[in-house]
Amino acid sequence: MKNYDLIVIGTGSGMNYVNSIIDSNPEMKIAVIDKDEPGGICLTRGCIPSKLLLYPAELARELETAPLFGIRLEIKDIDFRMIMERMRRRIGKDIDMIRDGLNENTYLDYYHEAAEFISPYTLRVGEETLHSEMIFLCTGSRPAIPPVKGLEETGCLTSDTVLELEKCPKSLAILGGSYIGAEYGHFFSAMGAEVTVIGRNSHFLPQEEPEISELARIKMSEYMKIITNHEAIEVRKESNGQKTVIAKDRNSGEEIKVTADEILVATGRASNTDILHPEKAGIETDHQGWIIVDRYLETSQPNIWAFGDANGKYLLKHVGNYESGIVYLNAIMKEKVKADYHAVPHAVFSYPEIAGVGMSEKEALEEYGENRVVIGFKLFEDTAKGSAMEARGYFVKVILDSLEETILGAHIIGPHASILIHQIIPLMYAPSRSEKPIIRSMDIHPSLSEVVKRAFHSRFSPEHYHHIMKHLGLED
Repeated sequence: MKNYDLIVIGTGSGMNYVNSIIDSNPEMKIAVIDKDEPGGICLTRGCIPSKLLLYPAELARELETAPLFGIRLEIKDIDFRMIMERMRRRIGKDIDMIRDGLNENTYLDYYHEAAEFISPYTLRVGEETLHSEMIFLCTGSRPAIPPVKGLEETGCLTSDTVLELEKCPKSLAILGGSYIGAEYGHFFSAMGAEVTVIGRNSHFLPQEEPEISELARIKMSEYMKIITNHEAIEVRKESNGQKTVIAKDRNSGEEIKVTADEILVATGRASNTDILHPEKAGIETDHQGWIIVDRYLETSQPNIWAFGDANGKYLLKHVGNYESGIVYLNAIMKEKVKADYHAVPHAVFSYPEIAGVGMSEKEALEEYGENRVVIGFKLFEDTAKGSAMEARGYFVKVILDSLEETILGAHIIGPHASILIHQIIPLMYAPSRSEKPIIRSMDIHPSLSEVVKRAFHSRFSPEHYHHIMKHLGLED
């Protein structure tokens, strides 16, 4: 058995503070374990490769708007293979650099193997048995495959295997109407594929505000077919090589058929704990296999910590990075710092972009009541820059506590939403969470950022706001 002072499982966010630990404790014996390519999900098969693909898709969509401004353009060809090879080359270079760094680091032992607990604080890693009284679990997640009849036999793509494609399918059926489905629907449709998204929820992008979900559905239906409230019940392989998805309406029970060259499963993520076997270490998990942690990110077994996708709270890289800092403070620096999730931001890099932070309107009303909650709202087109861009129908929504004059949440749909939301995020992390800095500050005029500030000035009661949404055709 090999004894270590610290074992880190996962080379994504789990590695964020390893160098700091080594610098302050050079005598500390550290083992780093990862069964996959080093760098974590974000680099190897998640955020980074997908965004390398989505930017060319965004360019293609932007070029399609040129006639609105008197510019005649024609996209003669899209080199799908070149786009995919560029993505693989970029991430491959980073993976190689990280691998070399791990192999050459004399202050740690790197194991490119799967790890599983055999008892508390003890792991089997390949042919080795490792032990440590301090363990960081940053084990990631994997694509969840739904139990659809015929799916396994017929074969499908996932967000992992889609990165291996050499040729763009002429048609693609995507199972799942959430973030991954929206982003890859945008990508493949921009590449020229005929895309159909099949979602089981009654709303497209159900995690978003309902009116944002509806606007996204309307806008994105211009370049792909979106079917909601349908459950895929069977997949069949056709004689011509195509694949047919049979989906049932969850209300009426009526069945539809969608035939495509390929099927992409984007129905969420699953825990990797079936590989890790945390139960053998006395580490509790929930019914889905996510590792249960307390407010300090410590598991039920003292001095074993779980963060990133491993604990299942927020499957977002920036949350994993944040949590790695909390674990560093608590485990290494021996502080007592609670993880704070009051303002977790997110973005959907679809076309249009969507971004949000903090509470939804529903959550705010449940906690603060209708007498305190007010909604700030502004359309992009009601600013000079938004009008110049022909950004029609897009908007900023801010949720405020009128009594304390604080920001509770914000939601944006439209060009550069993932950038604009950052005007609000820092204010939500200030001690006061006050809206006053953004109201009293100056914006460059005319800039798109003005739409955010003006949303804070244009306030409505929830009832009045939803009257506006009905007028805009975003609610019944």
